[in-house]
Amino acid sequence: MVQTRFLIAAVTLLACTATASAQMLPPPARPAAPKAPSPRAASCHNGASFDRFLADVKQQAVAAGVSQRTIAEASPYLVYDQGIVNRDRGQRVFGQLFTEFAGRMAAPYRMQNGQQHIKRYAAAFARAEKEYGVPPAVIAAFWGLESDFGANMGNLPTLKSLVSLAYDCRRSEMFVGETIAALKIIDRGDLHPDEMIGSWAGELGQTQFLPVHYVNYAVDYDGDGRRDLLRSPADVIGSP
Repeated sequence: MVQTRFLIAAVTLLACTATASAQMLPPPARPAAPKAPSPRAASCHNGASFDRFLADVKQQAVAAGVSQRTIAEASPYLVYDQGIVNRDRGQRVFGQLFTEFAGRMAAPYRMQNGQQHIKRYAAAFARAEKEYGVPPAVIAAFWGLESDFGANMGNLPTLKSLVSLAYDCRRSEMFVGETIAALKIIDRGDLHPDEMIGSWAGELGQTQFLPVHYVNYAVDYDGDGRRDLLRSPADVIGSP
């Protein structure tokens, strides 16, 4: 019964995720070749270079309450990487049939791991269900689909990904906001800049939250004073 609920939750989440992502992203394009900031990117920022653009983002972050100390700590990681932009423009996942995508993602081993995690962290799951009304199978489905329960969280510096996508023209305003949110995560002591390692798209932690979602929804469920979605299973369970 638990396995069946997990499968239903996983397939439902896949359907919702695929639909929302397809609406958010334009059709994939062939990756661009240059390694330096492209003229196309500069054109949507009134011709500003990346350095000028970044200075403006830092000013916006300070205006939003981020401390100068955090700006200084994060600055070495706020660098442009054309490779990140190329990956964003060249996604192929939306060319798959949903049945193919679902069959690969809602795999038997994920359902087995989901059952094991529900049993292992039964107290945290029970607390989350009582407080939020969300069944364990739904939370476990998110957890398993997003990172295989923390096994695959990504290996790229989050700040570099965010600021590169912010400088690109496609969703600049969105990723400026995500960059500022990432700085707020550092500022409130949840993560250090060098701990912010995640997907190329800037998602963080075992449930792959973008920073705005991390700021708004991450919960210190284990009571250690930090909202740590990278290492704390309790915080992960209490946050979706």
